[in-house]
Amino acid sequence: MREIVVFHLGHCGNRAAESFWRYLCEEHCLNARGQFEDRHFLPLQRINVYFDEAPCCNFVPRAIFADLEPSALNYLRSSSHGRLFSPDSFIAGQTSAGNNWARGYHTEGAELLDRIVESARRMAEGCDCLQGFQLVHSIGGGTGSGLGTLLLENLKDIFPGRINNTFSVIPSPKVSEVVVEPYNAVFALSSMVQSSDETFCLDNEALYDICVDTLRLPGPSLDDLNHLVASAMAGVTSSFRFPGQLNADLRKLLTNMVPYRRLHFFVPGIAPLCARASECYRQPTVRELVYQLFSGSNLLAACDPAQGTFLTAAAIFRGRLSTRLVEEQMAGALAKQGLACCDFIPNNVKSAICDVPPRGLKMAATFIANTTAITQLFRRITGQFGAMFRQRAFLHWYTGEGMDEDEFTMMEQKLVDLIDEYGQYEQEHKHPDK
Repeated sequence: MREIVVFHLGHCGNRAAESFWRYLCEEHCLNARGQFEDRHFLPLQRINVYFDEAPCCNFVPRAIFADLEPSALNYLRSSSHGRLFSPDSFIAGQTSAGNNWARGYHTEGAELLDRIVESARRMAEGCDCLQGFQLVHSIGGGTGSGLGTLLLENLKDIFPGRINNTFSVIPSPKVSEVVVEPYNAVFALSSMVQSSDETFCLDNEALYDICVDTLRLPGPSLDDLNHLVASAMAGVTSSFRFPGQLNADLRKLLTNMVPYRRLHFFVPGIAPLCARASECYRQPTVRELVYQLFSGSNLLAACDPAQGTFLTAAAIFRGRLSTRLVEEQMAGALAKQGLACCDFIPNNVKSAICDVPPRGLKMAATFIANTTAITQLFRRITGQFGAMFRQRAFLHWYTGEGMDEDEFTMMEQKLVDLIDEYGQYEQEHKHPDK
């Protein structure tokens, strides 16, 4: 059994935690106290991936919740599933990061780091076969971006050979809380190029558009966005939480999805998605799921896949499905929708089938794409970063915490280099003779 330790950092990460763990409890037939409530023991076969069994016959999430201010943690403690978590899992500071990457990385966050690492070490020692760490955070805030990148860098040194897997919420003006989010996002991404092994980009702009255009919600709330995040996380992890015809884990996902060390930023997608009023009029099929997966409107990052090249891709189907039917539909999907795959990586579109469908559905699917179209998202962020940095706006908040202007230029250049590297392989596909 390959265990995973989960970190939830910052206000966004801890608010998303409730949706994610509630989702997992429903799928593994656990009540709000972690007690198993089912006659069939299939949900317990691989429950140790995310849960430890406690002496009082309940299951406790292997999770750490950290924030520089205690308000988000207090919200989680008082939620419907608050008693599910161990009191030792909550680590809070005394002051806020103030939406400042430098405070989360250099000052306030650095003081909290030792407590987080010690808690992670204690959980890791209780694992039989620790495979890696999963971080849920927003790179627009100070704690999620600053403390998040500091934690990833330290985990890389303290636990060599373990996989750092992140679910990173990307800021957008459509769901914006503060104006300095582009600064925090560029600083975090430039560090995660080296410190992360697998990064799933959950773009607030795409999440908002899905809620408004596809789900037809008149005024999406943070809970609506977090529900989409939890659905994507549950779908991605389903193949190593349940048995199935074809299964994977973090190591297999890393091997299949990352052809080049630095190009590990994935675009996730989920299906089926439709408005609640239309659910009773539509019966999902494998063909419909595959069509939605390759549609840009179902991707959780605001980018057009038709404007890029797929380096690798994976689709995880859930339900009692025919392997032959899934493979046939996947084989024809790229050609039908006119999407490009790189020629120098053979058989680069994989599929896996998990026998257990989500609660309330007969079948569902999750998509993971490593595509050069992700540069559209990076260019949006660097454009916002550059517009403010050229005017030297808000720099005093960062220089006051020990940073200098050269760091801004250096980190921006790291992200620009990443964009150029993605573009290099896109050009090799379009012009193979050059």
